[in-house]
Amino acid sequence: MSSNFLLRSFLSLFALAILAVPASSASRIKDIADFEGIRDNQLIGYGLVVGLQGTGDSLRNAPFTRQSLQAMLERLGVNTRGFDLNTENVAAVMVTANLPAFSTHGTRIDVSVSALGDAESLQGGTLLVTPLLGADGEVYAIAQGPVAIGGFSAAGQAASIVRGVPTSGRIANGALVEREIEFRLASMTSLRLALRNPDLTTSRRIALAINELIGLPTAEPLDPATVRIGLPRDFDGNIVDLLTDIEQLVVEPDLPARVVIDENSGIIVMGQNVKVSTVAVAQGNLTVRIAETPEVSQPLPFSNGETAIVPRTDVQVDDESGNQLGIVPETVTLQELVNGLNALGIGPRDLISILQAIKAAGALQAEIEVL
Repeated sequence: MSSNFLLRSFLSLFALAILAVPASSASRIKDIADFEGIRDNQLIGYGLVVGLQGTGDSLRNAPFTRQSLQAMLERLGVNTRGFDLNTENVAAVMVTANLPAFSTHGTRIDVSVSALGDAESLQGGTLLVTPLLGADGEVYAIAQGPVAIGGFSAAGQAASIVRGVPTSGRIANGALVEREIEFRLASMTSLRLALRNPDLTTSRRIALAINELIGLPTAEPLDPATVRIGLPRDFDGNIVDLLTDIEQLVVEPDLPARVVIDENSGIIVMGQNVKVSTVAVAQGNLTVRIAETPEVSQPLPFSNGETAIVPRTDVQVDDESGNQLGIVPETVTLQELVNGLNALGIGPRDLISILQAIKAAGALQAEIEVL
């Protein structure tokens, strides 16, 4: 059974699984939009991981690790200037984390640790106190703790094995929040919703649903990606309760018809609204097979000849001209489009070229996006 047949069968089953979902795919506002200002903030820091079993940075090849180690020891009262440090149990790392919205003092967050030098593994290491900075240069959290990695490496004299990425890991609840990001939600008089997939129709539907909930025309779509919500002047309720009710509203998002193609892996994803006009498609395969079967030429006895290898090349050309012109009828559903293309017996690679050709002919009413 060929790989093309298996992949073609998988695509057909995948398309049928998609089509089993009803056409009306309503979603909560919570799942398609975010309240502007309520977001995570990225933090970054530079630190040292110690306690490695000879798998850390080589200080001669990583001068920043040596400098950081000397500076840390000096702060602890140990003078190492002028001495040749030759330890491989220390690694310089970059520490990253996401500071959630409304995080308070003392809240713990997860951090990721990634080797910066030529360390082989961070297994068994402990991150020393590392300040985590925001985009404004201020310290918002302090990270420290043992590093847990998802991979491992082992080596002998003649063989070695590496699984996963042993030079990066995580510290669960490894950072303490030291500074809060001020965001006065309760004192705001207006809010803005940011759509994750901008669309004019979707933003208008969200505004209509919010106005129906409040009973006043307080929400208006500003553009395909933004909906502004103005609180009524006589609003005396809890704004958190209002936002909770808004998040639970159900609307039906509307997106343009789009075909996404990944030519590297041969993956094709078509949206529900993709349509084609009646078009005829012909697809032919040309296969060239070249086989090398060298033969040995042995000279006759006492002929002073030399044994030589004589090349023999067999070239075969198969032109599958039996593929006739196929008609893909005008469709209104994704199922008919997929069935019409699969009826031609083509693989994903050829399907990519056919879709692009149909688009060039003006018969595909959809946007093609190539990754």
